[in-house]
Amino acid sequence: MNASMAVIEIAEPGGPEVLRLASRPIPQPGPGVVLIRVAAAGVNRPDVMQRKGLYPPPPGASDIPGLEVAGEIVAVDAPEAKARNPLPLGEGRVRAKPADRATASPQVLSLPDIGSKVCALVTGGGYAEYCLASAELCLPWPAGFDAVQAASLPETYFTVWSNLVDRARLHAGESLLVHGGSSGIGVAAIQLARALGAVVYATSGSAEKCRVCEELGAVAINYRERDFVAEIEARTEGRGVDVILDMVGGDYLQRNLSCLASEGRLVQIAVQNGPKASINLLPILLKRLTLTGSTLRARPVEQKASIAAALLERVWPLLGAGRIKPVIHARFPLALAAEAHRLMESGVHIGKIVLTV
Repeated sequence: MNASMAVIEIAEPGGPEVLRLASRPIPQPGPGVVLIRVAAAGVNRPDVMQRKGLYPPPPGASDIPGLEVAGEIVAVDAPEAKARNPLPLGEGRVRAKPADRATASPQVLSLPDIGSKVCALVTGGGYAEYCLASAELCLPWPAGFDAVQAASLPETYFTVWSNLVDRARLHAGESLLVHGGSSGIGVAAIQLARALGAVVYATSGSAEKCRVCEELGAVAINYRERDFVAEIEARTEGRGVDVILDMVGGDYLQRNLSCLASEGRLVQIAVQNGPKASINLLPILLKRLTLTGSTLRARPVEQKASIAAALLERVWPLLGAGRIKPVIHARFPLALAAEAHRLMESGVHIGKIVLTV
């Protein structure tokens, strides 16, 4: 390997033009960490927020944007780290079990080693030729997937699984409303919920986006033309939905509460319309509602490793079998990261935007 690598830096908080191509030393992996030669990196809304100065990386994370990558492992822990660890990478280890499967037997899996093609959830550093990742957050490319498809998975499916299954406890026979159904998160949520046996409704802002949501198995609602609260009430005969996955926030909060059935759960994963809202608390009391939410980036590796184990067991087989498919809207070379961000902010994309390296 060369001593340096190409990266995309954020010169200062601002618009897409502040993303610049630069050179930095290739990082070296420490204990429990691997170095990935990046072939592709997903572009996500948190990257845009970081670029604007609204979502700083957690302590110890790279300041380079990018939260998901796919590529090949080219280095593992330093030798002194292996001396302290009786099981070097590549030998059988027990991954963390999903938190909601405490009674299940541990699944013995091989953690990745040099030469493995993996996709990984990272806390930063994805917009680069090389990226460090926790070994426990690396997953193999699903069967038949290329680097671009694999890079579109980690941030999306870690988020969707954690919130729909771990937090909202969505299960077969229930109903789900997804806001932003044509986004990368929305596309994944629709497909996963359908695979779990749920009925899915999705809001989107154009006829084309609604068509895609319908093709994925959701009942689509064009929020620019119809009131989603009235639509949900009519389509559920006044009952409401069991779970709502919302990335809008702001004035959607009260409307979401109106859409929930008794014992319903609202899961907040972003606040694109703002973090503050005035609400009437009575629906929460009368319908015994649960309001929850989460972020992913700053959570401990152990928690994210539990999600990784669940994805490998429950979701990766669906991807390999073609029951769930990534939707890639566009791909850009790394040097054109600013153009990828402009597309992301335009809102016209359907599914994922990916950088190729």
